[in-house]
Amino acid sequence: MRSRRIMERVYGALLLLTSLLLLPAYAQLTSSPVAPEPESVVDVQFRNGDTTLAGAIVSPAKIIAGAVIVHGSGKETRNLDLARALAQRGVATLTYDKRGTGKSGGTYMGPEVGTNNVDTANLELLADDANAALKELSRRVSSPRTPLGLMGISQAGWIIPIAAARSPDVKFMVIWSGPMVTTLEQLRFQFFADGREDFWKKNTQARIREHIRSGPDRYQFTATDPTTSLQKLSIPGLWLYGRQDLNVPASLSIERLELLASTGKRFEHIEFPDAGHQLPVDAALSASMSWLQRTVISTPPQGK
Repeated sequence: MRSRRIMERVYGALLLLTSLLLLPAYAQLTSSPVAPEPESVVDVQFRNGDTTLAGAIVSPAKIIAGAVIVHGSGKETRNLDLARALAQRGVATLTYDKRGTGKSGGTYMGPEVGTNNVDTANLELLADDANAALKELSRRVSSPRTPLGLMGISQAGWIIPIAAARSPDVKFMVIWSGPMVTTLEQLRFQFFADGREDFWKKNTQARIREHIRSGPDRYQFTATDPTTSLQKLSIPGLWLYGRQDLNVPASLSIERLELLASTGKRFEHIEFPDAGHQLPVDAALSASMSWLQRTVISTPPQGK
């Protein structure tokens, strides 16, 4: 049941500019028990400019790393289920209410209120919120040698690279189902797929790529490209994808990741052949922790 609660909170709507395009609740899963329970859950407040944000830090008895959970789209409040799952694996986790939701101040941007939540200015503001959260987590983690990073889902695939490029405190990135295409390209793909279960059987990659490249845009705004920020980074990153994703073009995203990796970037990916946008939680957590142990904790990264 905990896995189900985690995914129901982690995956809200991917973005979008219409309230009709909401992702479904995650299917029933059985999560493997992990011991021990977290040592503490502490409510915190921190500021980004004039806005006060509220959340909680969930800490294990022995901390091997720290992470801030970066939201997907939607009116997301703090995700204590995911934070506890990470803390049970040794990761001190700060999770907070997105600006304009829960106990956080500020203005929420999203389709529910008729505004564009993938506007570049909003994504940059959310990135600054994530960095403010990371500073708060850093202040409360006792050892300066503990690697701190950002972990997020879906829309966080645009937010985390911006945040990491702006802050030397970010030492790693873990992104589940995050787009490696521009915001406009993602919209073209998602509208084209339209959530159809037979989409992958009826369309070739060539046809899909052509639509992503030159399909009509329902909305006009300046696109955000995650590769712009990622090109500035030297920190390691892990991306997890479901091959059957109907919200993010996984194949094209992986291709662009591999292109960056070929230039020396420490970026890796894992693909789940039978999964869609919502990944199997136990497998995704296990893969994320294995990568974190191998790449970050054993040899803590330096610099950006």
